[in-house]
Amino acid sequence: MTDSPIRVVLVDDQQLVRAGFRMVIDSQPDLTVVGEAGDGAAAVELLRRTPADVVLMDVRMPGVDGIAATEQVTALPEPPRVVVLTTFDLDEYVVAAIGAGASGFLLKDAPPEEMLAAVRTVHSGDSVIAASSTRRLLQHVAPILREASGASASAPADPSALLELTPREKEVLVQMAYGSSNTEIATQLFVSEATVKTHVGRVLSKTGSRDRVQAVVLAYRTGLVAPADLLRNA
Repeated sequence: MTDSPIRVVLVDDQQLVRAGFRMVIDSQPDLTVVGEAGDGAAAVELLRRTPADVVLMDVRMPGVDGIAATEQVTALPEPPRVVVLTTFDLDEYVVAAIGAGASGFLLKDAPPEEMLAAVRTVHSGDSVIAASSTRRLLQHVAPILREASGASASAPADPSALLELTPREKEVLVQMAYGSSNTEIATQLFVSEATVKTHVGRVLSKTGSRDRVQAVVLAYRTGLVAPADLLRNA
C-alpha cells in the first residue's frame, strides 16, 4: 500500500510561474497539484472547497495579497501548510506573512529540487527555515524580526514565553534560529537526532508555537537570539 500524494495548491499571479511549478511538482510520484489561483481571494475560495496539504503562496499579488490570504487560509478549519514565495527585497512581507501563520518561506529563484524539498519538509511537520538557501534570507529578515508589527498570538514578544524551557531546550531553540537542521543540531550538541526531535517538540509545545518557524520568530523577538549572532554563525 502506498501513501497518498501530497496535495499542493499554487498561488501566483503569473500563469507562467504556476505552469513551471506544476510541471516540476507533477513530475514527482509523491506530489500532485490539486489547484491553482492567480490571487489571494481566489486562493482562499479554492481552499475552502479543495482539500490541500501545502500551499505555495506568492506574496505580491493584485487584490488580496499573499499576506492577507495566508492569514485567511491558516484560519480555515483544517488549514494546509503555507510556504511563502519571496525575493530578497521583500523581507518585510516575509515577516508579516510568517506572523500571519506561514510555515516557512522559499526564494522564488530557488532550484526545483529545493522547492520539492520544501514541500515535503513542510508537509512532514517541519519547516523550510532550515534550508540552506533560506539561511541567507534569514540574515536579511532577522534585523527586523524584533520590530515586526502585527505579531500573531503564536509568536508573542514576551520573554516569559521562554521561562518553561530547560537550558538544553533553549540551546536547541538557538540552533534552530541559526537555521540548523535537526542533523546539524545533533552534531553540534553531541546528541542523537531522535533526541533533538524530542527537544524540538517540547520547545514548540512549551512556547505555544504552531511550528518551527514560529518558534524561531519567537527566539528573535524575545531577544534570545540577536541578528548579530546569526551573522556570526551563518
